[in-house]
Amino acid sequence: MAGETSAQLLARFLDHLAHERRLAPLTVANYRRDLERLLAWLEAHAEVTIETIDGETVQRYIGARHRDGIGGRTLQRELSSLRAFYRWLLREELVTASPALDIRAPKTPRKLPRTLEADQLCAVLDRPREEVLEIRDGAMIELFYSAGLRLSELVALDLTEVPLEVDELEVVGKGAKTRRVPVGRKAREALRQWRLLRPFVAAPEEPALFVSLRGTRIHPRTVQARLTQWAQVQGLAQGLHPHMLRHSFATHLLESSADLRAVQELLGHADIGTTQIYTHLDFQHLAQVYDQAHPRAKRRR
Repeated sequence: MAGETSAQLLARFLDHLAHERRLAPLTVANYRRDLERLLAWLEAHAEVTIETIDGETVQRYIGARHRDGIGGRTLQRELSSLRAFYRWLLREELVTASPALDIRAPKTPRKLPRTLEADQLCAVLDRPREEVLEIRDGAMIELFYSAGLRLSELVALDLTEVPLEVDELEVVGKGAKTRRVPVGRKAREALRQWRLLRPFVAAPEEPALFVSLRGTRIHPRTVQARLTQWAQVQGLAQGLHPHMLRHSFATHLLESSADLRAVQELLGHADIGTTQIYTHLDFQHLAQVYDQAHPRAKRRR
């Protein structure tokens, strides 16, 4: 390595990221933090250099970090930083192998998405709405829950994409993939109410279905803020946000139908593995039913 220190090699790598790969300053800073932490640990715990480090040493480092309470996702990122560093070292012919290729971080348990019970959601949706913003919000919430939309999909809808007597929508999801989703009766009624009032709010030539008081397309943060406000008014302890409505949509469908493939299509998931998280939620529901109903599961009073 021509007598270069670890710090000098790291500085050259970070310069490569910033100027050749043109990565964002924050991304470069993340690489710096990850690799400086590893180099400090090597200096304190292992008699190896960048040139002689092996997979066993990397595994020891990951194990030590995990015992310190660092989660799998963070460790995966740190391993990714290390692999990128060694790809550059290999390109520069400064090492002959990467010690991190076959090392895997501990898996982080997937967090189950938070949902609302059907009766809680109905209490929010059935609340009387008289003001313009309340009627707009009601249409948005109904559409979120009726069609399982993402926040980005809802705010991107244009008026021309939602026929007056709409019973299904074509939405553009992740990866510019389109899918068709149904629109239920309650959502159709809420949309009709909003469409009657929209001309009094929307700016001329504004194409968006949902607009703010300024007359332009509603901003995602505004939608989030309005849902938070609705949760406070309704007294919901767990709050309310767009993805919770999407999760509730999926969970309630699975509880009723158990058709995982259909829910995958409605959500627009490319991989059914992504949808399968809702089977865990469904099992929780079934477990609760079991605990309440099975003679041998009931607690003695």
